[in-house]
Amino acid sequence: KPSQKDLLYGMDYETADRICNFNRRYAEYKGYATNFLNFLERQSKSKKEEHMTTNFYDSVTGNLPIGRTVSDFVTESKSHGWPSFRDEEVNWKYVRCLEDGECVSTTGTHLGHNLPDSKGNRYCINLVSIAGRPIQEEANAFECKRF
Repeated sequence: KPSQKDLLYGMDYETADRICNFNRRYAEYKGYATNFLNFLERQSKSKKEEHMTTNFYDSVTGNLPIGRTVSDFVTESKSHGWPSFRDEEVNWKYVRCLEDGECVSTTGTHLGHNLPDSKGNRYCINLVSIAGRPIQEEANAFECKRF
């Protein structure tokens, strides 16, 4: 199934389709999500909502998140070059991590990879893989809750 055509955050359909489908190895280039992360950071500061919630949706079918502040999420994601999530931020009902570290949705969308660091599992997820629009509310893979 191809990626959605009207992706969020200005993501490119061709890039999303190339990364999300029939791919087990490749990622968007490091820093691809920087403009989005800068936008998210500005939005939280302008609204003075450090604890705001954001949902990310699988670009082919459904949804992908966080349990920390926007600032912490943005800082870590910029540091690593991709949106980065931790174990407690993943809705395992919709996401699987394969033996080789690849993260996929239960419908087969390539999401990214688990690249553990000193803090534990760190799921580096391609923004094009989670820039979809919700098709059904319960299709959430990561629910981005910031405390």
